[in-house]
Amino acid sequence: MQKPNKHIYTVSEITGVIKGLLEDNVGEIWLEGEISNFKAASSGHFYFSLKDQNSIILAAMFANANKGLKFKLEDGLKVICFGKIDVYGPRGQYQIIVERIEPKGVGAQQLAFEQLKKKLAQEGLFDLSHKKPLPKMPFSVGIVTSAQGAAVRDILQILKKGAPCVDLVLRSVRVQGEQAAGEIFEAIEDLNNFGKLDLIIVSRGGGSTEDLWSFNEEIVARAIYNSGLPVISAVGHQINTTLSDLVADVFVETPSAAAKIIVDKKNALLAELAGFRHELDFSINDAIGNLENRLTALTHTLKSPLDRCLERQQQMDELSSELNYNIRHFLELAFQRSNSLVQQLEALSPLSILSRGYSLTMLMPQESIIKDISQIKAGDKLKTALNKGAFISLVEEVFDDERKINI
Repeated sequence: MQKPNKHIYTVSEITGVIKGLLEDNVGEIWLEGEISNFKAASSGHFYFSLKDQNSIILAAMFANANKGLKFKLEDGLKVICFGKIDVYGPRGQYQIIVERIEPKGVGAQQLAFEQLKKKLAQEGLFDLSHKKPLPKMPFSVGIVTSAQGAAVRDILQILKKGAPCVDLVLRSVRVQGEQAAGEIFEAIEDLNNFGKLDLIIVSRGGGSTEDLWSFNEEIVARAIYNSGLPVISAVGHQINTTLSDLVADVFVETPSAAAKIIVDKKNALLAELAGFRHELDFSINDAIGNLENRLTALTHTLKSPLDRCLERQQQMDELSSELNYNIRHFLELAFQRSNSLVQQLEALSPLSILSRGYSLTMLMPQESIIKDISQIKAGDKLKTALNKGAFISLVEEVFDDERKINI
């Protein structure tokens, strides 16, 4: 018996056969699994694995398919994918080429909202420390909303009635649709660059989640966060909390509530000014009363010009008398002191000594006083001064030993 010819496949051939079998017998399918090993290539393509408790399959989602994806793919996310089974020839691996993908158990839009909310919260965009206080009284307000919407009409009506002093600058934008987020972003920047505003109101009326989605876009949230002017977010109603609400410095439920904040600030400022005026009036009246009392007291104590002159004359007489007394007293003291000095001088005078029986002898003709016997010799001419008068004598003999003198 002749054996049939044996066909030997190349790797590429058998891969092609398997590829054909999968495409013909499986084709496009819906596949449920959990994402793992997610990678986003620089080309824009996504590569990841889908797994359940027992198995795993490779997956690829090309850039043209994931371009409009609203939520972020990440490991651990359970999804439902639609695509076709394919074989990647270079490695002989089968995989699913994903064309559509949805999160399991939650809508794609809601998941995108939660993911972006988490991201912005981690960056600190919702932190209270970043919230800017509203001005005490905003006299110039910028509004970002549609010129045809009910929101701007509500704001204008309330401010016209309650705070007509406030100037308004409207920057009209689309508040829903694909281009709305970009226009809102530009409007916030334009009003910041305008340079004549005190705060900004970002607003629109109520609507569905889809209608409000522009206010959940990242560029709008970052524009509000980076605004140099305080921002009030008044988007939708109480049940619709947007990312713009969370980032804004102040969040209110309706456009009317945003306008009422300004009206309340005006009323509070007027009340404060009225209080200041009352305090000022009280202070002025109190000061006037004090001045009147002082004037009355001065009127009673003031004297006529003639009385004041007489009083000054009396004071001058008293001062003159006191001055004369002081002068006489000073002269008496000076006279007494001078007499004391004269007496001291007289006691020390040589003439005073002579009056007590002493004499003063001088060598002639120099008239130098003789203090020592060594100053004279026999034959010298001497002059002796007494208490009364003087006489001239000649020295006959000089004795060196004073004991030879008999007194």
